[in-house]
Amino acid sequence: MFLREGDRRGVAMQASLKATLACVTAFGTTDFRGDLAAFKVPTLIVHGTDDATVPIDATARQAVKGIAQAQLLEYRGGPHGLFATHKQQLSSDLLAFLRR
Repeated sequence: MFLREGDRRGVAMQASLKATLACVTAFGTTDFRGDLAAFKVPTLIVHGTDDATVPIDATARQAVKGIAQAQLLEYRGGPHGLFATHKQQLSSDLLAFLRR
């Protein structure tokens, strides 16, 4: 399923403005890199290369470097919201990861 731009905007508008702004502030000002070494389980990171909301270079590619048992799957051309745009691929990749 692919959400058109107007549909994505509609979903976003259902969120509380106060909560949305608080999330933006928290995500933009909190450095979680020190916590990555505490991950002790295999970790799958899935990220779209065209995510304009959460850029892959600043997030997923950095996280995979800090988590010992991490695997990064990059969805070429994938935007933010892969669960909607790449549903089948994401489901398959998650199941494959869990089976290992």
